[in-house]
Amino acid sequence: MTERLEHKTVIFAHPFALKGVEGTFPPGTYAVEMTEEQLDGISFIAYRRLTTTIALPSTNSAHNSRQMVEIEPADLEAALAIDGKVGNGQS
Repeated sequence: MTERLEHKTVIFAHPFALKGVEGTFPPGTYAVEMTEEQLDGISFIAYRRLTTTIALPSTNSAHNSRQMVEIEPADLEAALAIDGKVGNGQS
């Protein structure tokens, strides 16, 4: 099967947490990668998401190091929604 890798960035204006990931992370711009595979045997082109990862600051003491953490897309969307509400004074 054919796979594709998509990249996007998300911006958090406030400290945030992600379900299933330990810790709270600072505001900033974060890289997100989605790996998808093309579905075979159908009459149109369609893809199924395999993984979604986000680059987060590493918990190591190494300065400026990053860790790629696999997350659920719904958890990312929920964290972004909460971030938006905090920005609008709705906590």
